Amino acid sequence: MKRGYKIAVIRGDGIGPEVISEGKKVLEAVSELENIALEWVEYPHGAEHYLESGELIGEDTLKELKKSDAIYFGCIGDPRVETGILEQGILLTLRFYFDQYVNLRPVKLLEGVRTPLAGKRPEDIDISVVRENTEDFYVGIGGRVKWKGKGKKRDELEIVRKLYNIKFGVDIETDADELAYQIGVVTREGCERVMRFAFELANEKGKKKVTSVDKANVLTHGYGFWREVFNEVAKEYPAIDTEFNFVDAICMWLVKNPEWYQVVVTPNMFGDIITDLGAMIQGGLGLAPGANINPDGVSMFEPIHGSAPKYAGKNVSNPIATIWAGAMLLETVGEKSAAERVLSAIEAVLREGKVRTYDLGGNSKTSEVGDAVVGEIRRLS
Repeated sequence: MKRGYKIAVIRGDGIGPEVISEGKKVLEAVSELENIALEWVEYPHGAEHYLESGELIGEDTLKELKKSDAIYFGCIGDPRVETGILEQGILLTLRFYFDQYVNLRPVKLLEGVRTPLAGKRPEDIDISVVRENTEDFYVGIGGRVKWKGKGKKRDELEIVRKLYNIKFGVDIETDADELAYQIGVVTREGCERVMRFAFELANEKGKKKVTSVDKANVLTHGYGFWREVFNEVAKEYPAIDTEFNFVDAICMWLVKNPEWYQVVVTPNMFGDIITDLGAMIQGGLGLAPGANINPDGVSMFEPIHGSAPKYAGKNVSNPIATIWAGAMLLETVGEKSAAERVLSAIEAVLREGKVRTYDLGGNSKTSEVGDAVVGEIRRLS
């Protein structure tokens, strides 16, 4: 009997529909060989749906998605919609609703891909970045208000005013007529669970070191707390070495000595930044997958690149990040063998070098890359 999984599909905007099509094609091919049955359930949410209906993603849809084994997500963003509306109203809503507290990003240089770092080889760049995904400055506490105005933000602003006055001896009301503020929040539970995930991942992958990222030398309260909790959790894993890096330092050393890093755990905002740097050193955004994981719930898998609207419908974009995200989906639902087949096929296509999209120096079509990966899956079987 086949092992069955219900996979929700949100293609999103721009190149999202194209790259998701190739991901589905590859996952269907490997499922045939692995005795897996995938039931795809498509959802329309994205810019077009929002512009037509005014809906981002509603409670009824979220309840439906909860019945899925995983979510396969394309990309979001459209120039017709103000920046942030779709991202917060759809993508962040999904992450928070399903408590996908881990954002897992493999930063891995595959054979056949050039890195902009001189002299670095695939064995030098193989890092798992574990980003906390539901706290920090992404909790949405903040605003921008004219101080002399009225409204529901007055109580929050009064607190901000008093804290500012205590710290700097400046009265906002008399010295500034408008302000913007953003508050970051980290909790003990939020820190502990993502850190334990990082240590367990290190054990699973045979890694010997976990690096914690923060900026505790300046943002002492929130990230000093992060550092304190990391030290406590690390005591549970005495066989694994640990270290601390400030976020600016790790950005420097990732460029100079990426081979130093194995598993990296980071608060939300810093993880958002350094994983884009990681994408570049592994060959580009077209090769960068991501997973939003709730180990006990519904997880979501996506490429980390944007919607690239100027390339939409041209069949030229690189689908490998999406296909790789599909492999991560398979691994997370327990189909490790199928996931390994997909990644091996991706590596074989890149190593051969005949089928490449424009971002990798070739002129192959999006669909041709998907076909090539499917061909390798069947050949390698």
